[in-house]
Amino acid sequence: MRRYNGSGIVPDTTGVAVSPNSYPTSARNQVKRRHDRGFYDHATVHRILDSSMLCHVSYVIDGQPYCTPTFFWREGSRLYWHGSSASRMLRNQTRGERVCLTVAHLDSLVLARCGFNHSADYRAVMAFGTAYLVTDPEEKERAVVAMVDRFFPGRTASLRASNVQEIKATSFIAMEIEEASAKVRAKGVADDDEDYELPIYAERIPVRTVLGAPEPCPRLLDGVTRPATLTGYSEGRLLEDALRDAYFVEYPNG
Repeated sequence: MRRYNGSGIVPDTTGVAVSPNSYPTSARNQVKRRHDRGFYDHATVHRILDSSMLCHVSYVIDGQPYCTPTFFWREGSRLYWHGSSASRMLRNQTRGERVCLTVAHLDSLVLARCGFNHSADYRAVMAFGTAYLVTDPEEKERAVVAMVDRFFPGRTASLRASNVQEIKATSFIAMEIEEASAKVRAKGVADDDEDYELPIYAERIPVRTVLGAPEPCPRLLDGVTRPATLTGYSEGRLLEDALRDAYFVEYPNG
């Protein structure tokens, strides 16, 4: 088994894959091309998921494929996402629809000495499962809190409570991850050996999503200051670092 630790591929010196720590592979989730870039262990898959808040959920309605972007979060091997109760995605996923949820991070643009070798460094996850509407009152109550506190730990306690109509207008979908795979490219420029002798410029252009300076609401009441719990979202930090740190504050056991 190989594991991606965020800065490179780390080989497993034992040479033995421990199945309880990995998602099962099948024709559906196995990486078909460039098997060396495929990862199925929980640590790699979860690390990529937990450093994002936006996913795309794909599903089919009456033979027509759709793909919907939405916020999501992970609790163990279960994924949650939310939306308006009137949305087409949520109305149709209440019946137990098969779905594919994807997340992708673009890490660099790669300019090689040949058009064929131009590429990008990236980290991506595809997760498969059967979506269901969260109807259990306790599970939905937890989800109402988690959709805020997963990203901004402890914030819900300081907010006005959502009223009955607001909660009614929001639905949650959950999916147990049945299969998942991560695909990672982290090698930069990779030309054919003979092409390195050509007088052609090549480079790797890193891509990062960096937080800007907070912009307080102009209608804040006098004396209301930014809480210390938002320190993780400081100017200059990588968004993925802030999201991952927030995850482990809210879910210290992963």
